[in-house]
Amino acid sequence: MPVDWMDVSEIPFDAITLLERAQMKWLPRSVPEKSFAVALRAHPTVAWFVRAKCPAIADWLDRIQAPCSDEPAAPNAIREAELAVLRSIDDWLVYVLDPGIYDAQPFLDWDSSELTSMVDFSGKTVLDVGCGTGRLTFVAAGKARTVYAVDPVENLRRYVREKARSRGLVNVFCVDGLITCLPFPDGFADVTMGGHVFGDDPEDEVAEMVRVTRTGGKVVLCPGNNDVDDARHELLVSQGFEWGRFEEPVDGMKRKYWRAR
Repeated sequence: MPVDWMDVSEIPFDAITLLERAQMKWLPRSVPEKSFAVALRAHPTVAWFVRAKCPAIADWLDRIQAPCSDEPAAPNAIREAELAVLRSIDDWLVYVLDPGIYDAQPFLDWDSSELTSMVDFSGKTVLDVGCGTGRLTFVAAGKARTVYAVDPVENLRRYVREKARSRGLVNVFCVDGLITCLPFPDGFADVTMGGHVFGDDPEDEVAEMVRVTRTGGKVVLCPGNNDVDDARHELLVSQGFEWGRFEEPVDGMKRKYWRAR
């Protein structure tokens, strides 16, 4: 779903090759199929690269490309198709091209006490799952013993690593991983937290976050859901999470969740 963080009009379609394998796996649920097929028909090297990097979506690629004419589309039609695809994933493009755009979004300027009021990070081992540009990571890093900033996007990990270095922080470590497949043993962390990352596979995500949290530790989520009793809220409450409200600038009231392991 487009978020309009970036003007994609000057971005080449080849930028698709910068996506991580995990992002490519999400393409079937994220891009307009007809436009993607037209664009791939015009860019056979990109089509080959996507297939080679993410074989898991090969059947989907076969299906959407099958109806395409052997005759190439007109140049203006090709560019319109490219732009439709790029607009649909402009948030992903921000992550791989210029994470600073995301880091400057006003909704990230919430009061850090909304997090520190839920958990004391002093001396703790912390996992920030889906760390993005490190909004939660750097709140925790001031007091935590160690913070592992976990994200599948290499360019976001680079951004967080450089930001930590610029702040003189030596307790932040960036790790490749997904919320459903965290590269840590059972009971590894004192605190496992995530913001704006939860909800695609909620039951598996909760189970994985709980798995890597030690007994007596805490799991914290700020999933970005509105202040309503939606499906995410009902699931988390059923899993034993307590909850509260907080305000995100521009976006209004949101909910936050926490539970002991």
